[in-house]
Amino acid sequence: MTKLHGKSSLSLSLSVGQTLPTIPLSLVKAEIDEKEAALSTPFSVGNARAALTAVFVGLIYSSTASEMAVSSRTRNMLENLVREGSFKWLLGHRSSFNEEYEEMTRSPCARNNWISELSVIANIVVRRCLKILGIPATELQESFNSEASDSIKHPSRYARNILEYCCFRALAVSIKVNDYLADKKFRRLTFDMMVAWEAPAAPSEPSVHVDECISVGIEAFSRIAPAVPIIANVIISENLFEVLTASTGGRLQFSIYDKYLNALERALRKMKTQSESSLLSVVRLSKGEKILEVDGTVTTQPVLEHVGISTWPGRLILTDHAIYFEALRVVSFDKAKCYDLSDDLKQVVKPELTGPWGTRLFDKAVFYKSISLSEPVIIEFPELKGHTRRDYWLAIIREILYVHRFINKFQIKGVERDEALSKAVLGIVRLQAIQDISLVVHLNCESLLMFNLCDQLPGGDLILETLGNMLTLRESDQTDKSQSGSRMYSSSALDMVSNLGFVFGSSSNSHAENRLVVGDITVGKMTSLERAVKKSKNNYAKVVVAQATIDGVKVDGFETNFAVMKELFFPVLALRQCLFSLAYWEDPLHSFVFCSVFTFIICRQWLGYSFALILIFAAIFMVLTRLFSQGNPVDVVKVIAPPPTNKMEQLLAVQNAISQAEGFIQDGNIVLLKLRALLLTMFPQASMKFAVALLLMASILAFVPSRYIVLLLFLETFTRYSPPRRASTERWMRRLREWWFSIPAAPVVIEKEEDKKRK
Repeated sequence: MTKLHGKSSLSLSLSVGQTLPTIPLSLVKAEIDEKEAALSTPFSVGNARAALTAVFVGLIYSSTASEMAVSSRTRNMLENLVREGSFKWLLGHRSSFNEEYEEMTRSPCARNNWISELSVIANIVVRRCLKILGIPATELQESFNSEASDSIKHPSRYARNILEYCCFRALAVSIKVNDYLADKKFRRLTFDMMVAWEAPAAPSEPSVHVDECISVGIEAFSRIAPAVPIIANVIISENLFEVLTASTGGRLQFSIYDKYLNALERALRKMKTQSESSLLSVVRLSKGEKILEVDGTVTTQPVLEHVGISTWPGRLILTDHAIYFEALRVVSFDKAKCYDLSDDLKQVVKPELTGPWGTRLFDKAVFYKSISLSEPVIIEFPELKGHTRRDYWLAIIREILYVHRFINKFQIKGVERDEALSKAVLGIVRLQAIQDISLVVHLNCESLLMFNLCDQLPGGDLILETLGNMLTLRESDQTDKSQSGSRMYSSSALDMVSNLGFVFGSSSNSHAENRLVVGDITVGKMTSLERAVKKSKNNYAKVVVAQATIDGVKVDGFETNFAVMKELFFPVLALRQCLFSLAYWEDPLHSFVFCSVFTFIICRQWLGYSFALILIFAAIFMVLTRLFSQGNPVDVVKVIAPPPTNKMEQLLAVQNAISQAEGFIQDGNIVLLKLRALLLTMFPQASMKFAVALLLMASILAFVPSRYIVLLLFLETFTRYSPPRRASTERWMRRLREWWFSIPAAPVVIEKEEDKKRK
């Protein structure tokens, strides 16, 4: 028996093999109208199910009796589908916001935890946070009003700021629970915090329409995610968001976010297992080192160490202080070699090429050098194609090296040092998680590690300086923050890793009250670190735009590049041609005026003012060009392309250019060898004349004022080819060349050194 309850008493009995009786369509229409009217009431699954049931009944009874004869199996299946709500897909995807909103509307005490300034979505998120905190909304609001400054409580920003305040407090409590990353409710809560952050204020109509496939933008992610330091960091949050949204058009969906948190949980579990293992247990015990990554344990992915001409396979281990390499013997590993990253040993870590018999063919290795080693070490990561493994290891090794350089530079000690180490370690965990889920094909590892990124960003040193100042605050400042104001800040990385079960350095011996209790985000305003990061990334955006223009103007071919350079140097070449014309007195009137004017300037000591005036004219020209070219297209450099040449002609041109360069070098060597012969008096007569000339020049520099020396050089240069002096100049230049050609060059002996192979 199946009954459809309503105001009309429409009921029917179905039995196996029995056809459905004919029911007047007026009764069916009345039943359908009644269910349609029920949909005008507040939405519920029960009303929708009843409406669907009425629709199915109408479809069944509007057919003829012969067409409605179906088997009992089919009828029972339809009844079960309607009864169990299996047609829910017809109603569309409904999010947790919709279900919780219905629950709140039915709850008589829901308004007690309702903040009028917040939107429905924000109130739902706050309701979940209040359950975690165990306080009512009134107490939360009173606490915020008492702790926040007037600027943070401004009406235009009140909704978002109180939402951030509530989220930071709830997250600080949530991360103290073990395995919180594995909790689906925690993942959903952090994502919904971002959703609410984008629409925090109460609209004019209190309603909620949220699709299950809702996504969040970069601003919401960069504000909420760094509040949980394992998820993101202030410095790399934007780069991480770009990686997570590479396939979704710049909007983060919950499915990808949930997948990322799953990978984070697996990476943390793996790192914790490695640190608790017996690997290097004796060596690591003294410094309390934690193992961050291990490679070389799989035969298909070996790690090779090259020292000199010797090569050994083995196992590579990275800790938060050093790199360890254990060479593989027959059945076991040899004693580990330690390459320290924590002390200031002038370490150099860079990519390197390797190959058989010393050839440089494969870009798959990491070069390590320090003053503690007699010769550098090359660690190779062989793989069939690409150098993904090498890039990953290069990035994480540099991250540990850079964090220790940061610690040594700013003399950071105690829990502040552990905080800096925690930031680097969490960055490596995030990178491992991104690699695990394989969101992008070509991953730039350095962009997801904060100390690597600061080494590349313009103004990255200012970011590290700001971070160093934040970590080295006076104890009194930390005490002030650890009291009432700490709830206005996000959690610190050190508290995060401590709650996860990791202990770095001195953290194990420090009491809870001595630990940092604040993070890099504060409610309602940007911290100094955020401002430094924003400024640096704005400058980096300008660098990217400039680099794009540079890449766009690069041309191929030697002759084409030479033609472009010749066109760019055209003003300089034109000025050079003009000066030569004045110096050779091709137009005597112009040359005479030029010499007279500059002689007057030099005599009046206005030469400095003249150069300053030229710079002023250049600046005025740039300003006028900027004013009159607004809205006009940028003038491009037009270059006439040289005629095309084949490969043989290009090779001949290159060979000719090399021969000319070799000739210039030979001429330069001859000049230097002749000067050496003069100084060593290998040709006494010429050397005596040269010595007299040097004495004369020294006397002039010592006793003649500098302006007269400049005037003398100028007149000598620009009047030597004037009509009165041309004949004598040509005669003296000929004698000078004859004297120079008569000077012998100092002898040179070329010795070939035999190659000495290292054993």
